[in-house]
Amino acid sequence: MRTGAIARGVNICARVALCAVVAAGCATTIHNEPINQPLPGLGEGILSSGREIPESSDDILIGLAFSGGGMRAAAFAYGVLTEFDDTHVRSKRAAASLLDRVDFVSGVSGGAVTAAYFGLKGRAGLSDFRDRFLLRNAEESLATGITPVNVYRAYEGGVNDAQFPRWLDDNLFHGATFRELGPGHRPRVWINASDIYNRTPFVFSNATFNAICSDLDSYPIASAVAASAAMPIVFAPVVLQTFPDRCPPKVPSWMERSQNDPAAAPMLKEFAAAVARYRDGSVPYVKLLDGGLVDNYGLSGFTIARLSAETPYGPLTARQAVRIRRVLFLVIDGGRGPSGNWSQAAAGPTGPEIVWAAADTAIDSSVRSSFTAFDRTMSEWRDTLVRWRCGLSLEERSKNNAPRGWDCRDLKFFVGRVNFDDLGRKRALDLGAIPTRFKLNPAEVETVVAAGREALRINPTLRSFLASL
Repeated sequence: MRTGAIARGVNICARVALCAVVAAGCATTIHNEPINQPLPGLGEGILSSGREIPESSDDILIGLAFSGGGMRAAAFAYGVLTEFDDTHVRSKRAAASLLDRVDFVSGVSGGAVTAAYFGLKGRAGLSDFRDRFLLRNAEESLATGITPVNVYRAYEGGVNDAQFPRWLDDNLFHGATFRELGPGHRPRVWINASDIYNRTPFVFSNATFNAICSDLDSYPIASAVAASAAMPIVFAPVVLQTFPDRCPPKVPSWMERSQNDPAAAPMLKEFAAAVARYRDGSVPYVKLLDGGLVDNYGLSGFTIARLSAETPYGPLTARQAVRIRRVLFLVIDGGRGPSGNWSQAAAGPTGPEIVWAAADTAIDSSVRSSFTAFDRTMSEWRDTLVRWRCGLSLEERSKNNAPRGWDCRDLKFFVGRVNFDDLGRKRALDLGAIPTRFKLNPAEVETVVAAGREALRINPTLRSFLASL
């Protein structure tokens, strides 16, 4: 009798819970409709072009890639930028802040917030980014509790949808679109997400939007940053529509080469296959989640741009390739390390811990492969550039403004990482224990910002670069 009463009680509770979830579902809709617009004319559908790196009269090229890792990564990147501003190098114009020499920034998730805001505001953005973002609770608009509504929304695709882009726009970007980061803007900004159907990087750049024949200029920066930070289940995918009717009939030559060449780099072949699906209408909607799922350093876009280049110097212009003498590319890595204590006992991990551990495993694996591919590509590019430069005729040198006494072999690349390990094992462990969600207490923010400054100051790659100048 008692057992039957318990069974009836459990059954009643289960029905009540089910009714609550169903009721929640009836009252809750996931809002992730595409807001991107088609190109006004036929798009080029080409990834690599000289326009990807803005022109300057400088003989150095500096690129920075900010990793994912929530507010912690954003704060670490901010610390690096402030130290860049305090680092001066001599030039033809006089001593100048290294911050003013940055040509290119790429960002993922938390790092995408810093990259986008610095790219939009420049030095002025450093003065208020701490108050506008780092010291704020960026999760204040998000649903984070375990409730029937959230359980239903998670099952339907993601607990949060449009809340985060709205918060970012209200507090940081104020309606800004990629038009304000156009071809003449320095630094060039790339925001990185993951195309979860094609399992490839999706870079918010002119070239990638041309691939889906959509207009990047009208797309909100806040929505791109939100896509880059959209962790599965916590966020619904950000959706873009493809417009194959706006694509030219002829496919780019790099696509034909990569698809027909068995020795082509796998990263390039996979991206070419994705672009082909965008263009033939078999993928009418691109579903985007956290960029860290395929590349938590945000390097794949530049690697693909180089691999798909039609010239020895792409994605630079010929004049840029003749002018440059030194190239610095730093990955600013404030990402996450191992977390949780379930490895200390035979029991566990729990279901949620398995989800997070699986995501972290994918992210950590992707950063190793993306950095290795990027480093190798940059090394090969340097050798290709030297051969091309030294093969120029006197007429071609003059056409591309080679200075008097120009040394075609005077070209050095410096590629490295700035991370917690630069500060010693104990401090790296302490910094790694700081959460990677989108809210930190002020003391944690200051600790990470200071770490970013110091890690850059003692970084061996930067020191070698400065010494070479």
